[in-house]
Amino acid sequence: MITQLISAARTEFDLTDPCHQKSVLHLAERFLRELAEGSEAAEDLKNKLRAEGVPMEARMAGLLAGSRKWMIENQQARKVAVVFAMWGEQNRLQPKSKDNPNGEDSLVAKLEQLEWAAKDSKIDWQLYAVDDGCPHGSGEIARRVASEHPLGDRVSVLSLADALPASDGPLHNLASADDSRKAGAIILGAMGAINDGSYAVIYTDADNSVHLGQIGLLLQPYIDAGAPVVLGDRKHADSVLVKEGARWGIGIKVLRHMQRMIGHAVFSQGILDTQAAFKLYDSGLLKEIIAEPTVYDFSFDTDWILAALKRGVDIRQVPFAFIDSAAESASITQGPMTTWETLLFGLEKQVRKYGFAQGDAAAMGEVLREEINDYRDLEKVIDHLPPELEAAGEEDFGNPAVMSADAMRSWLRARVAS
Repeated sequence: MITQLISAARTEFDLTDPCHQKSVLHLAERFLRELAEGSEAAEDLKNKLRAEGVPMEARMAGLLAGSRKWMIENQQARKVAVVFAMWGEQNRLQPKSKDNPNGEDSLVAKLEQLEWAAKDSKIDWQLYAVDDGCPHGSGEIARRVASEHPLGDRVSVLSLADALPASDGPLHNLASADDSRKAGAIILGAMGAINDGSYAVIYTDADNSVHLGQIGLLLQPYIDAGAPVVLGDRKHADSVLVKEGARWGIGIKVLRHMQRMIGHAVFSQGILDTQAAFKLYDSGLLKEIIAEPTVYDFSFDTDWILAALKRGVDIRQVPFAFIDSAAESASITQGPMTTWETLLFGLEKQVRKYGFAQGDAAAMGEVLREEINDYRDLEKVIDHLPPELEAAGEEDFGNPAVMSADAMRSWLRARVAS
């Protein structure tokens, strides 16, 4: 039966099509019935889903089934918050139509995914949708959608502009919503969740790229093993990762090499997927972390990870399914090198704050500060590659023996000046 179910699964997944959302949950329910047969069935399903050529929908359904199975079996009651930021999400928040071809009905999808995951379980949940100063009224759209949905009371819609200026607290250094780039909104949502008594805060993106039926994958190590930080890892062998065509030129190797050397404290721990928007933090720990944020932009992922590493807490990573929702991605709207400027400079600032800027990490950080002015310099780099990195692979990025900070400085000076 498992083989038949897998062979009949879809090979593609359309984030804008509600039928695909229903189909993958139907398949997950079928897998759950198979898993109820015992450990042998569970092992058989796991092995079959790891085989070559397994349809995407089947692998997604396997992850969803694993999440739901844990949710049903868990006996510890917990209240959990799921937070996401909204900026330029006016289209993806609404259903697909002729006039809205990229519509994902994403708020409705999140509500129904969480309801499916937590039904008849010990997990209570609340969704926090935070307007990050969206000029297109994402907050008002979310309020309308919530008011029209039977699960609407499960949504708290917040606006960052309403919380600013703040005389104290995590947002006191943020002048206005216009100065936030995602992190301000996520922090506000986390503050609301913590104040409302949530044990843990999960954050995700506003689109449908992460199916929230997977929250059990994050909650299992948090509740069963007591891990206060659980990170989704798209690079895990059991993950499902669907990305649009490459957004970067060959010079992405340069940026990754710099990033991993500067952020050695993070990447040396095997935490390679720092930007995945599917992470869980214990509320008590997160309250400490966000008390004095280093940044209010979308480099905050590494800020929080570094803060956790500084405290020496247990950090776990789990596989999950991620399908890129690229059509209206903020990184596309803002420009890829603006994105990388934010990530690199944010990371460099963070490692200095937490005392991880030592040795080669400090040297490469100095190269970044002194040789790169802004995204325009990165644009001169992205389509070029130094000889040292031509054959470099994932395992080579950040290794000073492959390309040192001094060698990078010399190459950047020549490249940026050209």
